[in-house]
Amino acid sequence: MKDYKIPLTLIGILADGEFHSGEQLGEQLGMSRAAINKHIQTLRDWGIDVFTVPGKGYSLPAPIQLLERDVILNQIGDGSVEVLPVIDSTNQYLINRIGELHSGDVCIAEYQQAGRGRRGRQWFSPFGANLYLSMYWRLEQGPAAAVGLSLVIGIVMAEVLHKLGANEVRVKWPNDLYLHDRKLAGILVELTGKTGDAAQIVFGGGINLAMRNVATDIVNQGWINLQEAGISVDRNQLAVLLIKELRQSLRQFEQGGLATFLARWEKLDNFINRPVKLIIGEREIPGISRGINEQGALMLEQDGVITPWVGGEISLRPGD
Repeated sequence: MKDYKIPLTLIGILADGEFHSGEQLGEQLGMSRAAINKHIQTLRDWGIDVFTVPGKGYSLPAPIQLLERDVILNQIGDGSVEVLPVIDSTNQYLINRIGELHSGDVCIAEYQQAGRGRRGRQWFSPFGANLYLSMYWRLEQGPAAAVGLSLVIGIVMAEVLHKLGANEVRVKWPNDLYLHDRKLAGILVELTGKTGDAAQIVFGGGINLAMRNVATDIVNQGWINLQEAGISVDRNQLAVLLIKELRQSLRQFEQGGLATFLARWEKLDNFINRPVKLIIGEREIPGISRGINEQGALMLEQDGVITPWVGGEISLRPGD
């Protein structure tokens, strides 16, 4: 694995949001100003805005709060939590270690070099700007029992954000969080296991906290972050609450399935009783969203008839 010690040390110094001269940084790190500038470029490659002002030095637009593994571990009590600065993908990290994991084990990262969304899409993951958290869970009932799991994860994420002051966050079928009709977070569930075997599940959530401008060829839909909405959350506290609430809700899901969460979903559903369009490939199906059923299907009303829709290739957009 590549050595990122110097860039990570630089981030620790610049995290206060103050200006630091290239000369001072060079003295602290024992290298030339030219070498410092090279490492500053690495930070920019990681999606960190670094201002350069002649005569003043380098600065971040605002202080950033770094994740602290000890703080998180002390508050969750048990289970494994890995907090890593730079990683390909938090989901992939757990998948690669699936044989040694226990339900509720977690990986969190400051920056993902190859973050994944649904259908193989890239998940833009700038350093320190958002929260990227993945968890492992083993469902003894098998893969069929995992139906609706992404909906439960979305409910928990939304409820946790409500507790931290983001009261207008809503869920979007089948695996997103929305705020003011724009995407705030996404969920990716990956599972293995044959019929009759336990389901080995790794799921990840990416929540936009303070993400800055993103090229439209990377993120091609309307998005929002909590900072833009005037909401500031403690990233370590958010991680702690998510881990605790996910573990508790997944134990509940094991016992009662999605049915025990339907009322919670309805309360949070961004599109319930609103005109929507289901997009399946090139096909668009207009209707009125009437929530979900116990199998996690979207209930779409057309001409007074309500039909359940399921499938990984279905997207949901607000109707015209």
